[in-house]
Amino acid sequence: MDSRIGYDTDFLAWTQEQARLLRDAAQDRPNTPIDWENVAEEIESMGRSEANALASALTRVIEHLLKLEFSPVAEPRGGWRRSVREHRNQANDALDASPSLRGKLDLEKSYRRGRIYAVEGLEQDRVAAADLPAECPYALEHILDDEWWPANRHDLA
Repeated sequence: MDSRIGYDTDFLAWTQEQARLLRDAAQDRPNTPIDWENVAEEIESMGRSEANALASALTRVIEHLLKLEFSPVAEPRGGWRRSVREHRNQANDALDASPSLRGKLDLEKSYRRGRIYAVEGLEQDRVAAADLPAECPYALEHILDDEWWPANRHDLA
């Protein structure tokens, strides 16, 4: 039985496996005019791009969830909600295409970045950095859940 990971099953795991197989082939065929190492590196970089896209989407979701929760102003709440929906979709699509990405998530890193962006945006509304939690208050399941929204600290909808 073939135990290789399918391209359509888990793209990230597939890229890692293909790069390993190419490096193994380079050992067996050193005189072949194929640039094995760089081909393997390019395939690995496709997987890293998927991981970076997921981290970016999570950062944006977190940024706008924080703004929705902590902002004392009514606008631009609609734009923040739209951004959360869009980036949740991107994150969920990435995880569907590469389930192994879940094990590579650095939620705290995405939170730190999202928090910085949120603080920069909320300063105009007189929300201080100290008002936002130092550590991520959201579970990954909530961050990815299309139906979950944090309650606003100022009773805004």
